[in-house]
Amino acid sequence: MEKDLNELQTLIGAHFEGRKKEEEELLGLTDRIEKRRSERAEQMKVRAEREKERQNKMAEEKARKEDEEAKKKADDDAKMKKILGSLNFSGYKTQNKGSTKRPTEREKKRKILNERRKELSIDHLKEDRLREKAEELWKWMHQLEAEKFELQYKFSRQKYEVTVLRNRVSDHQKITKGSRSKGLRK
Repeated sequence: MEKDLNELQTLIGAHFEGRKKEEEELLGLTDRIEKRRSERAEQMKVRAEREKERQNKMAEEKARKEDEEAKKKADDDAKMKKILGSLNFSGYKTQNKGSTKRPTEREKKRKILNERRKELSIDHLKEDRLREKAEELWKWMHQLEAEKFELQYKFSRQKYEVTVLRNRVSDHQKITKGSRSKGLRK
C-alpha cells in the first residue's frame, strides 16, 4: 500500500511538473502572440504612413502636371490666336472642338491608367533602399493580385447568380404561359 501511495505521489508530482511546463509554454506563447500583435500594429502604422505619403506625393505630382498642361494649353491657345489674328480671314470663326466633344472610352481608360501608373526613379537609390523599394513593390503587386482574385471570384459568383435568376424567370414564364393557355381553353 505504501508502494502504491509513493507511486501515486510520484505520478501526481510528475503531473504537476508537466502542467507547470505547459503553463510556462502557454505564457511564452501568449507573450509571443502579444509581441507579434504589437509588431503587426507598428507595421500597419508604418504602412499607413507610407501610403499617406505616397498619396500626397501623387496628388502633388498630379496637380503639378495639370498646372503644366494648363500652361501649355494656354500658351498653345495664345500662339494659335496670334497666328489666326495675323492671317485676318473674314468670316472665320474659331471653334474649340475639345470642349463639346465627349472623351471616348479609350481616352478615359488611358487617363485612368496614367493616373494609376507610378514613375519609378531608382537611379539614385543605394542597394538597401533598392531592396526596400523592391519589397514594397512586391507587396503592392501581391495586394493587387489579391484584389484581382477577389473581384474575379465576385464576378463569377454574380454571373452564376444572374444565370440562376434568368433560369428561374424563364421557368416561371413557361409555367404562367401554360396556365394561361389552359385557362383560355376552359
